[in-house]
Amino acid sequence: MTPARCTMAGDRRRRRGQLMLLLVLGALLLAVLGSFAVGPLRLPPLAVLQAIGVKLGLLDAAQASARDVAVVWQLRIPRVVLGAIVGASLAMAGASLQGLFGNPLADPGIVGVSQGAALGAVAAIVLGAATLGGWVIPLAAFAGGAAAISLTYLLARPGRGDGNATLLLVGIAMAAFCSALIGFFTYIATEAQLQSLVFWQLGSLASADWRDVAAVMPLFAVGTFCLLRLATPLDMLALGERQAQHLGLDVARTRRRLVAFSALLVGAAVAFAGSIGFVGLVVPHVARLLVGPGHRWLLPLSGLLGALLIVVADTAARTLDPPAEIPLGLFSAALGAPFFLWLVMQRRGRAGA
Repeated sequence: MTPARCTMAGDRRRRRGQLMLLLVLGALLLAVLGSFAVGPLRLPPLAVLQAIGVKLGLLDAAQASARDVAVVWQLRIPRVVLGAIVGASLAMAGASLQGLFGNPLADPGIVGVSQGAALGAVAAIVLGAATLGGWVIPLAAFAGGAAAISLTYLLARPGRGDGNATLLLVGIAMAAFCSALIGFFTYIATEAQLQSLVFWQLGSLASADWRDVAAVMPLFAVGTFCLLRLATPLDMLALGERQAQHLGLDVARTRRRLVAFSALLVGAAVAFAGSIGFVGLVVPHVARLLVGPGHRWLLPLSGLLGALLIVVADTAARTLDPPAEIPLGLFSAALGAPFFLWLVMQRRGRAGA
C-alpha cells in the first residue's frame, strides 16, 4: 500500500473512531439522565434537572422538593456514576487482556482475575481487615486480582505453542480455585458477614454512595490513563512478540504494566460492585466490530460501551420488579454466556474449515 493510501485509510479510521465515540457518548448521556428519573419512585425529567440545579446552587431551593433532591443526589447519581465506572473498567480491562494474550476469548472472569479480586475482598471482610479503613477492600481486591492474573499468565505462557488453549484451561482452573476459597470463607463467616458476602456472589450497585465513588475514582483514573497510553504497545504486540521486540518494544515490561493496570481496574470494580461477569468479553468484541482492532479507538470505545451496558442493566435491575432488585450479575451472565458460546462455535467453525 502506498503512503498516500495509508494516510487515507488512517484518516477514515480516525473519522470513524471519532464518530463512534460521539454516538456512544451521546447514548450514554441519555441513559444516565434516564436512569436518574426511573426507579421505584419515578420523577419527571424536569424534576430531575431542578433537583440537580438546586444541589449545585444554580436554582433556588424552593424550586425542587427536598425529597426529589435527596433521591436524585444521594441515591441515584452516585449509583449511576459508580455503575458507569464499573462497566468502563471491566470493558477496558477485557480489551487490554485480549490484546495482551492475543486471544479474543480472554476475559477478566475467564482468566481468573475477577474471582481473584472477589477473593481478596471477601477475605478482607471475613478476616476483619475491612474495619481498618475504606481503602482496605479495594486494595485487597487489587492484590487478589493481580495475583490471579499473574499466576495465570506465568503458568499458561501465552504466545508459545498452544499457549492460547493453555491460557483458557489455566484460567478456568484459577477461577475454580478462587471460587473454592470464596466458598471456604463463606463457610466460616458470621451471620452478619454472610449478608455482605451475598453481595459479592451476585453483583449489585444497591449500596453505592458518594464515598464509594470517591474511593474508586482515583483508581479508575490511574488505570484508564495508563491503559490508554499502552494502546500503541498493544498494537505492536498484535504483530507478535518477536516483531514487537524488533520494533523496539520492551515486551516483558509492557506485559507487567498491562497486567498491573488491568488488575487495578478489575479490582476496583469488583471491590465496589461484586462479581459481574462477561462484560470484559462481550463489550470489546462489539467495539471491535465498530472501529476495528486498533487499540487507540478500541480501548476508549470499549470503556464507553461498558459504561452504557452497566447503566442500562442496572436501571432495568431496579425497575423490573420494584421494590425488589434483580442482581446485576444475572443480567451480565444472561447476556455473556450465550455470546461466549457463540464465539467458541465460531472459532471451531473456522478451525474446521
